[in-house]
Amino acid sequence: MVFIRPAAVLRLVAMVFALGLLAACGTYPSGPIHGDNDPHPGVNRARALPIQGVDLARYQGRVDFSTLRASGAHFAFMKATEGKDYIDPQFYENWRRARDAGIARGAYHFMTWCSLASEQAAWFIKMVPNDPDALPPVLDLEWNNHSSCTNKHDKADILEKVRVMLAAMEAHTGKLPIIYTDINFHRDILAGEYFPNTFWLRSTAAEPHEKYDSRPWTFWQWTQTGVMKGVAGEVDRNAYYGSPDDWVNFLLTGCDPRAIAVLGPQGRCRIHK
Repeated sequence: MVFIRPAAVLRLVAMVFALGLLAACGTYPSGPIHGDNDPHPGVNRARALPIQGVDLARYQGRVDFSTLRASGAHFAFMKATEGKDYIDPQFYENWRRARDAGIARGAYHFMTWCSLASEQAAWFIKMVPNDPDALPPVLDLEWNNHSSCTNKHDKADILEKVRVMLAAMEAHTGKLPIIYTDINFHRDILAGEYFPNTFWLRSTAAEPHEKYDSRPWTFWQWTQTGVMKGVAGEVDRNAYYGSPDDWVNFLLTGCDPRAIAVLGPQGRCRIHK
């Protein structure tokens, strides 16, 4: 477990307190946040959830994070690394500018299946800063459909790679990683498997419980055709499950508030260690 210095904890608390005050004072719009080029009625509930965010990669170009925040984004997950040797060319600029704008930000690693988990872990650790005020890191688990790496892999081997990577990310950041996945990968590999991690689920035509065997979720990617001021073109949009108070709790602990009773005694929630 990574030791977080008291000064770093104070900075984290100050940042969360500032975010809470700004939200309370109306910096963020209130009510449902609109903006989708191809809205689907199956995800209407997501639009009404109070804590909204985006996920970004180089395809979004240079993002105006101050405008993005003013238009309703509370958080931004951004692509950092992929496989054993790729870094998103926008990552460091996104990382710095999101923090400067006061948007909670997290880095994600896109897992590939034709290189060793140990190599990918070493690459993530080398390239992604361990910032105490960042959101937990995200492990993006999908089939590599657009690469030369085929999907014909043994389930047990894939699960071992996933757990190696999750352990390495947690050791590097001191935060329990978030698992992002889609319907196909979850059905083929993750369904029925226990993980203590928070889940971020992609479901753009129905509520997540309808597609993921009632897998508990904390973040919901509800459209890939979203529109928000500050981002040129379309952007993936996401919602957090809970209330503003739940969100502040998540920012402080790195854990879904519903899981703190179990994870806190294990030392996996920052304030509850």
